[in-house]
Amino acid sequence: MELGSVKHFLKGKTILVTGATGFLGKIFVEKILRVQPDVKKLYLLLRASNPCSATERMHNEIFGKDLFKVLREKLDGDFGSFISDKVVAVAGDVSSENMGIRDVNLRKAMLEETDIVLHSAACTKFDERLDTAMLTNTIGASNVVNFAKNCTKVEVLLHVSTAYVCGETEGLILEEPFQMGKTLKGFSKLDIEFEKKLVEKKLSELQTQYLKEEMITSMMKNFGLERAKEYGWPNTYVFTKAMGEMLVGHMKENLHVIILRPTIVTSTYKEPFSGWVEGARTIDSFAIAYGKRNLTCFPGNIKEVVDVIPADMVVNAIIVAMVANANQCYDNIYHVGSSVRNPLRYFNLCDYGYKYFTEKPWKDKDGKPIKVGTVSVLDMAGFQRYMFINFLLPLKLLNTIFCQYFQKMYLEFNKKILIVMRLTDLYKPYLFFRGVFDDKNMERLRIAARQGGTEDDFFYFDPKMIDWEDYFTNIHFPGTVKYLFK
Repeated sequence: MELGSVKHFLKGKTILVTGATGFLGKIFVEKILRVQPDVKKLYLLLRASNPCSATERMHNEIFGKDLFKVLREKLDGDFGSFISDKVVAVAGDVSSENMGIRDVNLRKAMLEETDIVLHSAACTKFDERLDTAMLTNTIGASNVVNFAKNCTKVEVLLHVSTAYVCGETEGLILEEPFQMGKTLKGFSKLDIEFEKKLVEKKLSELQTQYLKEEMITSMMKNFGLERAKEYGWPNTYVFTKAMGEMLVGHMKENLHVIILRPTIVTSTYKEPFSGWVEGARTIDSFAIAYGKRNLTCFPGNIKEVVDVIPADMVVNAIIVAMVANANQCYDNIYHVGSSVRNPLRYFNLCDYGYKYFTEKPWKDKDGKPIKVGTVSVLDMAGFQRYMFINFLLPLKLLNTIFCQYFQKMYLEFNKKILIVMRLTDLYKPYLFFRGVFDDKNMERLRIAARQGGTEDDFFYFDPKMIDWEDYFTNIHFPGTVKYLFK
C-alpha cells in the first residue's frame, strides 16, 4: 500500500456523495472543500422530488450549519460563489433505480465524470420500520453499486457501514467480510430476495386492512425486530446494514470497494473545530438525561469497554482509505474505533460526566443550577427492579389507596415506563457488549499514511492520540451542551 499526498490525489477529482445531510456526510463535504479547494466537483445526492428542493435542502441542512463557519471565514465573501462552482445538489433517492436521478443529462454527466463514490446514506434508528430501513440500507446499497459500476472512470467506492453488524459477538472481532447469505446463527441461511418479498407481502397485508398509519408503522417496526432476531441480529438497523454489505460484496464485480465500519461516532476532536456534534447518539442521550438530572441509573456493565471515535477521525480515515485503495486489485474492510488501541470503559465515562456536570451544571428554566449525583450502573434484572420499586410501585400503591383516583395518571406513567423498557431492550446489546474491534487493517493504513508522507496535521485518525478525560470534559460534553441541550 502506497500513499502520496492526499491533497494532491484529491485535486481535480469529482466525488459523488450519498448521505451528505448526515452527520459524517456533512463533515466529509466540509473537509474536502476546506483542505482541497481545487477538487473538481462534489455531486451531493439528496432525497428530493426536484432540483429546487434538493438545492434548498443543501443550503439549509448542509451549508447553513455552524460546521462550515471556518470555511466561510476562510473564503469571506466568496463562499457562495465557491459552493456554486464546486457543488451540485442532485435530486434523487438511493432506494430507487439509477438512484432516482430523473435528469438524464445530469445522470450522464455524473456517470462520465465521477472518480470516487462515498456511500454514507443510511437509516440509523434501531427500530425503524423494516420496509423503510431495507429500502435505504439494503436496496440502496445495491443501487449505489450498480450506479458506480456504470461510472466510466470510477477509481473506488467506499461504503460506510457500522462495526455493530457483528451482532452480539464477544471477544476480538475481526475485519472480515460477510459472505452472501451467511447469518449470525450458523444453522440458518439468509435469502435477501425472499426477505424483500416477505416485507412487501407483510406491508400489503397491513394496508389492505385499512389500519391507521400509526398502527402500520408500529407493526412494521415489530416485524423488523422479529426478522432481525430470527437470524441473530439484535435490531433492524444492523440487520439491514449487514444485508447491504452482503450485496455490495456480491455485486461489485470489478469495482474497487472499501467497507468502513465505525463504532460509536462522537463530536469532532479538533477539525474544523472541537466539539461539533449533531443528533444525539447513544452516549449523548445518556449525557443529556444525566445533565438534566433525569438519569440516576442505567443498565450496563461498568467495567466493559465502550468503543467511541470522534467524527473527524472517521472522516480522515475515509479520505485516506479512498486514496490508498483507489484502483487497487484488492478490497479492504476497516474498523474505525478505539477499543483495541485506546480503550474507554463505562466507569471512566461516568466519572467524566460527574466531573463535568458538577463543575459546569446545566441550569433549569428558572436559571438554577441542576445538581447531579453519581450514577448507578445495574445489570438488566437490577435495572428492571429499580424501575418497578422506585417509579411504578409507589404510584400503583397510591392509586390503590385512593380507590383508583389516580388511574389515568397511573396508566400514562405505566405507558412511559414501558417505552423506557423497550428502549432499554433495544440498547441492551450495546450496553452489555463484550467485544472489541480488531483494527489491523486500519493500523496498516495508518502506517502507510505515515510512511507515504500523508499530512498528519490534516488527516489524523489514530485514537491513541486521545486523552479521554480531556476529550470528554473539555470537548465532547461542552459540545453536547451547546448543540444538543434544549
